[in-house]
Amino acid sequence: MMWELIAANRRKSILLFVGMAVLLVALGYFIGEATMGEGGGSIGIIVAVGVWVIMSAASVFGGPELILKMSRAREVTPDVHPQLFNVVEEMKIASGLPKMPRVYIIDEKAPNAFATGLRPEGSSIAVTAGLLTRLNRDELQGVVAHETAHIMNRDVQFLTVASVMLGSIVLISEIFLRGMWYSGGGSARRYRSKKSSGGSGGNAVFIIAAIALAILGPLFARLLYLSISRKREYLADASGVVLTRYPEGLASALEKISASPLELAVANKVNAPMFIVAPLQEGKRALSGWGSTHPPIEERIGILRAMSQGAGLVSYQHAFAKMRGKPVNIVPRSGLQKDKTIPIREAHPDVVREQSQKQQTRDVMDLMRAVNGYAFLLCACGLKIKVPPEFAEPKIACPRCGRENEIPKAQIPEFAEVAAAVGAIVGTTGKFGGEVPFAQPASGAPGAVGPGEAPLEYHRRTREWESFACGCGHLLQLSPSFSASQMKCPNCGRITRVA
Repeated sequence: MMWELIAANRRKSILLFVGMAVLLVALGYFIGEATMGEGGGSIGIIVAVGVWVIMSAASVFGGPELILKMSRAREVTPDVHPQLFNVVEEMKIASGLPKMPRVYIIDEKAPNAFATGLRPEGSSIAVTAGLLTRLNRDELQGVVAHETAHIMNRDVQFLTVASVMLGSIVLISEIFLRGMWYSGGGSARRYRSKKSSGGSGGNAVFIIAAIALAILGPLFARLLYLSISRKREYLADASGVVLTRYPEGLASALEKISASPLELAVANKVNAPMFIVAPLQEGKRALSGWGSTHPPIEERIGILRAMSQGAGLVSYQHAFAKMRGKPVNIVPRSGLQKDKTIPIREAHPDVVREQSQKQQTRDVMDLMRAVNGYAFLLCACGLKIKVPPEFAEPKIACPRCGRENEIPKAQIPEFAEVAAAVGAIVGTTGKFGGEVPFAQPASGAPGAVGPGEAPLEYHRRTREWESFACGCGHLLQLSPSFSASQMKCPNCGRITRVA
């Protein structure tokens, strides 16, 4: 069923590529003839294709990483946000991706997410800290499923190829028009003087055609790109629902993201089309039309909530046609023919409680600090102290009660990963004395295991900060708020049960 969607997307991508390539070649030819005279068309084509090749090479070899850096996204491990990794792994299995996407968190309060990567084997999913603190598990799963669908349907490849082609057309058009403006049409006059003896009718045609293509070409290419891009957002919603079997999860997530008044500071014209909700449009609502890469958000939510016949592609198609008020196909017929009836599941019991705006702000700030390497100490007076990664003193005073709090043995500058959300803090290996206990081989059932190793077991002695060592010697640390039943050593991958 999904392969039909991938095949249909690939065919449309080829048609778009051919259409833009013809436009690019025509633009190069007419500009060459208009500026360099007879025979200049072939040179113009070579220059246009050369610009496209250079821009394509740059996007292929460094595009995804550049977009992640531009978005200030940081790659994280499961210890930072276990639920996020759990959901990404679920969607990787459901979609059949050959490899789990790398997970990134963007240091931003505004909720949003995007996927990148030219191949499914090298893909990445990035979500903002604000998204993680505002969505429950079903909503988070809906967002991750949507981004996984973009990877699965090869939408990221399309965005890369199409945007580079569009950028090449815009760049060449801008250079030509600016050159004509600043030179006062000097190139055209030189060409007319050369051809004055033989008539200038043919030259005038080339000049007019070049100016028309330079003005209308980028507009036409962008409208074509936007039209197909909007359709791919619908298909990503439909495919995401197939993966989760719960349309309300994605609908509720889109509602919360679009309703957020916070501005996404890392968004720009390059990465904006990749986000699940367009971040640059005022209110993320009114301008979701012909000039947008995304469909109207209210329409997307309405379609998802109208899926009463199941969570399959046929149900999405019926809801789409009902929303439009006419029989319009959004899902390829080949995908509809092989679609299976998928019942809508019940809501997941593991959802977060509704939080106040103040608590949400605190949570997002803590998560952002955790991603940036901060440690969190809980003083006896109840105040949570944020310790920056560069802090080098052995103790820190509580700003509320003045109590001296000892920095845990896993020194702050050496922290490899921090997980404030679950209270697990993992430090680097150091030379520590015999007072730090080692986790012991687990008794009873085998349970979860690390790579090739039986699990270990550690019994907490207090509910305060505790340090213990994995069997490999790596120092692990438990905070007072640690609540998981086990943790994974980042050094050897071995599981330690915590009781």
